[in-house]
Amino acid sequence: MQIVEVSDSKGVKEFLDFPKRLYSRKEAWVCPLDKEIESIFSPEKNKSFVNGEAIRWILKSSEGKTIGRIAAFYDMVKARAAKQLTGGIGFFEVIDNRDAAFLMFDTAIEWLRSKDMLAVDAPVNFGENENHWGLLVEGFTHQGYGMPYHKPYYRKFFEDYGFRNYYEQYSYHKDVGAVHIFPERFARIADRVEARPGYVYEHADFIKVDKYVNDLVEVYNSAWTSLKIDFVPLDPEIIKESFMEAKFLLDEDLLWFVYFEGKPIAFFMIFPDFNQIFRHFRGKLTAWNKLRIAFYHKTNTITRVRALAAGIHPQFRNIGVETVYFKKLFEVFRRKTFYKELELSWVGDYNPKMESIYKALGAEKAKTHITYRYLFDREAPFVRYKDEEAETTED
Repeated sequence: MQIVEVSDSKGVKEFLDFPKRLYSRKEAWVCPLDKEIESIFSPEKNKSFVNGEAIRWILKSSEGKTIGRIAAFYDMVKARAAKQLTGGIGFFEVIDNRDAAFLMFDTAIEWLRSKDMLAVDAPVNFGENENHWGLLVEGFTHQGYGMPYHKPYYRKFFEDYGFRNYYEQYSYHKDVGAVHIFPERFARIADRVEARPGYVYEHADFIKVDKYVNDLVEVYNSAWTSLKIDFVPLDPEIIKESFMEAKFLLDEDLLWFVYFEGKPIAFFMIFPDFNQIFRHFRGKLTAWNKLRIAFYHKTNTITRVRALAAGIHPQFRNIGVETVYFKKLFEVFRRKTFYKELELSWVGDYNPKMESIYKALGAEKAKTHITYRYLFDREAPFVRYKDEEAETTED
């Protein structure tokens, strides 16, 4: 076997095309857009390159056939936020061959060592964690947009190599096509909370995109800095760019904000499941496929939606504002009956409060992804993410 760095257009094509051959059309895997993957590895488009680097490899068999791919990367801002300098491995795909998988792990880890990293998280994204994050280990059903799908045998490769479960990420699914879709108990709480003076609940309006982007970033940064020990603030420019790229597919009615006396205090972002359209494209966003998108969108082909991100300002937690925006959301589902399923993904095993909210909504756990960590010092004590949080709280 020979591992080859991706350094030219031919290598890029192999990196993008290998999964298309690996996964059968009978599987639930949906090919992400080539353009989207390439933007992650573009210094001009991915701001993670400002403080970091990325490298990709493909693995060739003795016959010259591509049998695997992998990427390694680090962002020094995020690397320093961990207990030890921590890089990332992602976009891992391989045939069912342990030696092939281990050779790629060895190569990626040696590169990260050369960059002074002391640990690695995998499989993760070179960017934010709402997309391409975690290894699917349970729930090999339809793949929501941005949520990774993997071969079941990958788990054994990671764990046999020595990667350990850093945290688990759960996706909950809720049927929103039923008539009685909103739990009565939830509705009573929501009505009480909504009646409180000073609070305003509204969905986004793309005419005021700058306002909503800034409001989202303000809430997100205030909310997650107290929840994640390795939190890195969001960049408004990156969020706006993502919004504008996906604008033609988004539904304003699914993007909710909460204000108290004019100040943003919470948001809840639901995206249509673009994969219901992209599954037809095999990664290619051609002119013809753009016309197909317009057709599919106009005919309400998208029947699933995914909760992409949420946040509540720390001062306004535990007062029930989330019950109101869920109530507002389900009112949208009653009007737009073509939406049939809500995926609430993902919630970490370190966030039991959000899990309890999803369960109270009547959603059921449908998928589990795992984010693994590998410490280069094999004698160093391994601590799971939620235990690190507990230690930080005690300190």
